[in-house]
Amino acid sequence: MIIRPHLHWFRMLLAWRGSVLPQLLPRLALIFCISIVALAAHDHLLPISLNLNTTAPFSLIGIALAVFLGFRNNASYDRWWEARKLWGQLLNESRSLTRQVFTLPSRPLPKEDLEAFLAALCALPHALRHQLRKSDPHDDLAARLPAPLFERVIASRYKPATLLLYLGEWVQHQAQAGAIEPMAVLALDRNLNGLSDVIGGCERIVSTPLPFAYSVMIHRTVYFFCASLPFGLVDSIGVFTPVFAVFVAYTFMAHEAIASQLEEPFGTDDNDLALNTMSTMIEDALRDLHGKPARTLSSRQAEDYLFD
Repeated sequence: MIIRPHLHWFRMLLAWRGSVLPQLLPRLALIFCISIVALAAHDHLLPISLNLNTTAPFSLIGIALAVFLGFRNNASYDRWWEARKLWGQLLNESRSLTRQVFTLPSRPLPKEDLEAFLAALCALPHALRHQLRKSDPHDDLAARLPAPLFERVIASRYKPATLLLYLGEWVQHQAQAGAIEPMAVLALDRNLNGLSDVIGGCERIVSTPLPFAYSVMIHRTVYFFCASLPFGLVDSIGVFTPVFAVFVAYTFMAHEAIASQLEEPFGTDDNDLALNTMSTMIEDALRDLHGKPARTLSSRQAEDYLFD
């Protein structure tokens, strides 16, 4: 995902990265070529009318198509926004757990115990990000976890859940040692359950795409409409047919492309969630509560996290 300040209205017109226009250019070029063919056929090649000169059928189809695209975009945006709320909940639950392990114990905990808890909690967003993107978490986890825990987590299939299990075991160990009272254990367990809800919610979004039949129906209708539109416009607007056909095609195709990106919010497209940035922000927030500085990134890593 691209993270940038709000652009001036004129610069917004010229924005390239983050728009879907680059991936649409070949398709728009095809519509332009079809428009040229329709214009040439109308003026020179076909003496027989195709009976597509009236725009009424295209108006009706366009309205229906706009309604279907609206539903598709709403469904995709709902998935994107739910994913963003889940990662916001991940930050809130992590902050609450960090605060509780510093304030709820009946006696001061050993520094190494606090460090171990914080390391596992800081690694959890990175492990979840890699699981959702099906990428290799080795380097990120190795840099944050002690060796025994790293070996345990890297050998597991569901690494965020394994880290969550370790956090639960940590609470159990402190309770058995008498450092955390039963009521404090319940409070900690409530936030651990919240982290489990976040992991499960993200896994649900990843494993349940929008119905394929619904997507392919809209896809076919969009391209049939855009390919046949020049033949319906050529008689009324003549040489301007390529301009208006390409503009209308851009509107419909862009809506479909945006919905396709938002449907999978954990990917690496320009409009997907900035999971790199959010993972680092959650870790830095927890380190700040512990009085530690933010992690230092190389210039290349900083660029990757800025543009995700």
